[in-house]
Amino acid sequence: MTPSSLAKTNTTRWIAERTAHFDSSGIRRVFDLAAKLKNPINLSIGQPHFDVPDQVKESMIRAIHDGKNGYSPTQGIAPLRERLLADVQRELPNPDRKLLVTSGTSGALNLAMLAMIDPGDEVVIFDPYFVMYAPLVRLASGIPVLVDTNNEFQIDLQRFVEALTQRTKLVLLNSPSNPTGVCLNEASVKEVAEICVQRDIALISDEIYRHFCFDAPFVSPAQFNPDTIVVDGFSKSHAMTGWRLGFVHGPTEVIETMTKLQQYTYVCAPQPVQWAGLSALDCDISSFTQDYRQKRDRIYEGLKDHYEIVRPDGAFYMYPKLPWGTGQAFIEKAIEHDLLVIPGNIFSRHDTHFRLSFANSDEQLDRGIEVLQKIA
Repeated sequence: MTPSSLAKTNTTRWIAERTAHFDSSGIRRVFDLAAKLKNPINLSIGQPHFDVPDQVKESMIRAIHDGKNGYSPTQGIAPLRERLLADVQRELPNPDRKLLVTSGTSGALNLAMLAMIDPGDEVVIFDPYFVMYAPLVRLASGIPVLVDTNNEFQIDLQRFVEALTQRTKLVLLNSPSNPTGVCLNEASVKEVAEICVQRDIALISDEIYRHFCFDAPFVSPAQFNPDTIVVDGFSKSHAMTGWRLGFVHGPTEVIETMTKLQQYTYVCAPQPVQWAGLSALDCDISSFTQDYRQKRDRIYEGLKDHYEIVRPDGAFYMYPKLPWGTGQAFIEKAIEHDLLVIPGNIFSRHDTHFRLSFANSDEQLDRGIEVLQKIA
């Protein structure tokens, strides 16, 4: 019997049901279009537009040449782990705080969900939210509970409290936010953190954009809740998105469980990248923050009279309200003018906004402003 004479296998039945909760078609379509346009104005990509600092590149190359190419300990190389933990302890003194080096912040989030969520556990996520949050909860057999923020994308405490049930296992915060660029105010961060303590609910704080706060100092819920699990990394602050280096710190029992899971999944973060990360900790990245503050102001001033926008005070995103129509119709009109942005229904159950990234050159931002003014 030849292969061509065999009946076609129905491979659909091989696919696990959990994969149905993942849909990247919206963002993937924008990226596919970017590859086809001759001169796109690409304000869709959520990564820094600057390059990895030279000293970090050199440290990576040196580690490779020095033969540091094998597995590292699952929890990360000791020099990086100890340096990170020392920095954390200066900011958040706590004897019961341990640290794990992870394969990106996405790896840290996935491990945290798998370590803490049992089937049927509920996880509160504030809408709009990073596209990965809800699918990762479902991957761990949990139930995402979406709680709308207010008109300024700040936490509505009444809605939050009303969303809590006996099944609430975890609350997920992200500030500065992807997709809105908004930093949560200190009062609501403190309130959420303390409510989690009172009700014995785990709290994860995704702080990957913490270095990009423009108008006020960064506020972590770990300042008010010592058991907060904090996820952080090098992707945004040092443009190391493709290098996959993150870390997470929190209560010893949680971090040890995550370490055990990493041993059986990611094994460890790439060792040469970890040595580069150690060097990155000595880089002055304040100029990047200043640059994005100026770009925020540039695009906000260009669009504020044409769109309803909450002025972002962190990250490098803006989340304007649609001036007309659906997200899909608006995105298609933008594409007609070679402009690529992301529809808001990728980040929300509401089809009311779109996300743009101002991590780009001033020239490209000015081109984007001109198109957005035109199609408003």
